[in-house]
Amino acid sequence: MDLGDEQPTQHEIGRRTYIVAQVEPLDVDGVRTTEVGTALWLLGFLGLLPFWGALEDSGRTWWLWTCLAGFGLGLCGLEYCRRRRKERASQQAVR
Repeated sequence: MDLGDEQPTQHEIGRRTYIVAQVEPLDVDGVRTTEVGTALWLLGFLGLLPFWGALEDSGRTWWLWTCLAGFGLGLCGLEYCRRRRKERASQQAVR
């Protein structure tokens, strides 16, 4: 059934009905989101550093290492997003 104009799509799952509007997705490259997330992991690591002794006494030094791992993985993700943004920009320039 084609109504000729853009109507929301309805999905019925179980007893619930979900309405999905027909909108274009945002063109987001993820660089800013990754930068913020990486910075938060670094802040978490730096914020926990003064409590090293208390973390060691309670057996929770893994909190510190989790923050450091999150920061390291965030740096990898940031490089990936920057390369992807650069590649997408070059592909759009060709078009």
